[in-house]
Amino acid sequence: MNTYSTLFILLGLFLAGGVYSFWQQKQSRSLITLLAIGSVMALVAGLLQL
Repeated sequence: MNTYSTLFILLGLFLAGGVYSFWQQKQSRSLITLLAIGSVMALVAGLLQL
C-alpha cells in the first residue's frame, strides 16, 4: 500500500463517519448524499490504487 491509497481510504472512512453523524443529527438529505458520494469516491480511489 502506498501513501496515497492509505490517505484516500482514511478520507473515505472519515467522510463515512460524517455521513453517519449527520444522519443521527437529522441533517438535510442533500448534505448527507453529497458526503456519501464523496466518501464512496475516496474509498474507490484508494482501493483502485492498491
